[in-house]
Amino acid sequence: MTVPPPPPPLLGADGLEVTFPGRRGAAAARAVDGVDLAIRPGEIVALVGESGCGKTTLARALLGLVPPTSGRVTFDGVPLGYSGRALKAYRRRVQLVLQDPSGSLNPRHTVYDAVAEGLRIHGYGGDERAAVTRALSRAGLRPPERFLLRRPRELSGGQRQRVVIAGALVLEPELIVADEPVASLDASVRGEILALLLRLRDELGLSALVVTHDLGLAWNIADRVAVMYLGRIVETGDAEKILTRPQHPYTQALLSVLPEAQGDPVILSGEPPDPSRVPSGCRFHTRCRILASGEAERAGVADACRTEDLPVLAGDGGTRVACHWATAVAAAPPSSSETSATTEAERG
Repeated sequence: MTVPPPPPPLLGADGLEVTFPGRRGAAAARAVDGVDLAIRPGEIVALVGESGCGKTTLARALLGLVPPTSGRVTFDGVPLGYSGRALKAYRRRVQLVLQDPSGSLNPRHTVYDAVAEGLRIHGYGGDERAAVTRALSRAGLRPPERFLLRRPRELSGGQRQRVVIAGALVLEPELIVADEPVASLDASVRGEILALLLRLRDELGLSALVVTHDLGLAWNIADRVAVMYLGRIVETGDAEKILTRPQHPYTQALLSVLPEAQGDPVILSGEPPDPSRVPSGCRFHTRCRILASGEAERAGVADACRTEDLPVLAGDGGTRVACHWATAVAAAPPSSSETSATTEAERG
């Protein structure tokens, strides 16, 4: 049986770099330092990493809010243009959902005005009220007529986030970029918003890039995961594979602190390096427990960890890791004990 090829990416980054000039002649900060990423139609991709890793800058670059220093962003196979007209047309098809609904909504505007704002900016020629009520209903605010004249202060946190999502949906985009969409919500409401995003994917075919520091969120919502550290994707692939069998020590550390994780949490030492002074070799090696424990030395890759840079991971959806140690372990022949165990299992 021939397996059909995966659909082409809807949104893609090719060799994307974003640098910010340093102050008073200091070295430039490499916020995004070579990223390939692809999001296909109807797919939810979680971009995961600790604060300061570059994930929000990457999201802003994908939205056209920050022009790349090099590389390119493509949408539906076409490179993104940066003229005012091109960006306006693009933002009708790709919408942003911010993490703080209180800061996203004008306290003086009614819910109707907040949701209708995008229609007015883009010169919508249809029935505005029908479009607004349809978007509110899709966002789970039913019956929508009950909410039209309310102001943000009259809504709960979850309702405010649904209004923000309705404002993104009203233009019927093909993809949304959600930056920490549930970070400011109570635990009881988080599940409702995540279920809403999944329902929108299933019913509307909506694609999404969800930016988060929480791998638990990625477990609940994502088809694929891309783990980012110091401006680069260091591990990427199918969500279940990454979250059940992580290969990169950084991913393992992020997973170890989840409440349901087995064993002791891995506490990373120190802070992430300054993006204007990216260390040589693997950019994680200064905080890596594998290198510190001697496991990398036993695998024969300790020098490579400290001195040899790793290639940019392809963003085509395959499972990949940028780690000298993980690559060496995967390539090593099985030990005699593992071989014996396999043989016994086959005999049984």
